[in-house]
Amino acid sequence: MLLTKRGLQIAVLYGLISGLLLASLLKFVEYITHFKVYTLLLNVDYIPYINTFVFPEFVEVGFHLIVSFALAICLYLMIVYRKISSRKKIIFLCTFVCFIIGTALFPTTTFSDRTPAFTSIPSFSYWIGGHIMYGYILGILFARYFTKDQKIN
Repeated sequence: MLLTKRGLQIAVLYGLISGLLLASLLKFVEYITHFKVYTLLLNVDYIPYINTFVFPEFVEVGFHLIVSFALAICLYLMIVYRKISSRKKIIFLCTFVCFIIGTALFPTTTFSDRTPAFTSIPSFSYWIGGHIMYGYILGILFARYFTKDQKIN
C-alpha cells in the first residue's frame, strides 16, 4: 500500500502548512502592491456552476486548501512510488511540480474581471514566486519526513 494513514495525515498537514503560507504571502503581496494575485488564488470564476455563487473569503481559502491537500497527497505518492530518498531530489520535485502548476494556472486569470491581466508581468512574477516558495516549503517538509522519520526502501 502506497498511502498509509500516517502518510495521509502527513501529506494533509504539510499541504495545510504550505497552503496557508502561500495564501498569506499572496494576500500580503496583494495588499502591498495591489496586484490581484491573492484574488487569483481564490478565484473560482472558471469553474461551471460554482462560479454562480459568491463565497465568503474563508470558504474560498478552504477551496484553495483542498487543492493543496490533494497536491500534497499526489507529491507524497510520487515520492514513495518513485522511491526518492535524496533530500535534494524531493525538494526539486516538489518545487518543479509547483512551478509547472503555477504556470499552468495563471492563464485562468483571463476568465475573470477581478483577477490580474494575463499580460501583467509583475502579477505573473509574484504568482510564480509564490508557487515556487510553496513547492520549496512542501519539499523541505517532505524531505525532513522521508529522510529523518522514515526511509524509503
